[in-house]
Amino acid sequence: MSETRTARVALVGDRSPHVRSHTRVPRLIETLRARDGLALDAYWVATDDVPDTRIEGFDGVWVLPGTPYRSEEGALAALRTARERGIPLLGTCGGFQHALLEYARHVCGIASASNAETTPDAEQQLVVPLACSLIGHEGVVLVEPGSMAERILGTERSVERYHCAYGLNASYADTLRAHGLRFTGYDDEGEIRVAELPEHPFYLVTLFQPELAGDGDQCHPIVRAFAAAAVAHAARAASAVMGAT
Repeated sequence: MSETRTARVALVGDRSPHVRSHTRVPRLIETLRARDGLALDAYWVATDDVPDTRIEGFDGVWVLPGTPYRSEEGALAALRTARERGIPLLGTCGGFQHALLEYARHVCGIASASNAETTPDAEQQLVVPLACSLIGHEGVVLVEPGSMAERILGTERSVERYHCAYGLNASYADTLRAHGLRFTGYDDEGEIRVAELPEHPFYLVTLFQPELAGDGDQCHPIVRAFAAAAVAHAARAASAVMGAT
């Protein structure tokens, strides 16, 4: 087993026993420690507590499902901090939707980009209802060769679990691409399901929920890769402190 290192990870979301994703996380954290030697100190950070939390002090940020969030701005602030500070970031389902919203507003300059779930009458809706709801569904995801997603999954085709009804408005995809965001996973009809940021140490967001894979006794490769990135971030931070003393 590899050497165990402890990393501090912010689990951003409004924790609820009614959100299956949230109930899975504690078991996954234990599985990562016991099976993979990846020790995480995981802290739940409610979206409305983000302004009072030093997100920049964490080694990883996982923005979880459970929308609508109590504070959309809080979720966006956590995503922005992770993106700008080079902190490993995983966003699943609602985290995927809000990562794209954050990028559109703060990188692409679309200040009025909106989420139809919370502002259904807004003019510039970046996040919109899916043509077919994916609540409780499984579906094929095709990932681009050479992408981070492909390297992590070890395959170009995977079957993943969903529990969502909103996704990216495809009319904004080219603008997001032009500003550096890379879409690397699609369903079998070409709808976007995965995005990553190549210049970032670890920035991977998925509309599907890897935390729902299996029975919890083994972690999905994406969850494991995120944990490894957080542990690596913690090690680099510790080395920097030692080097400064």
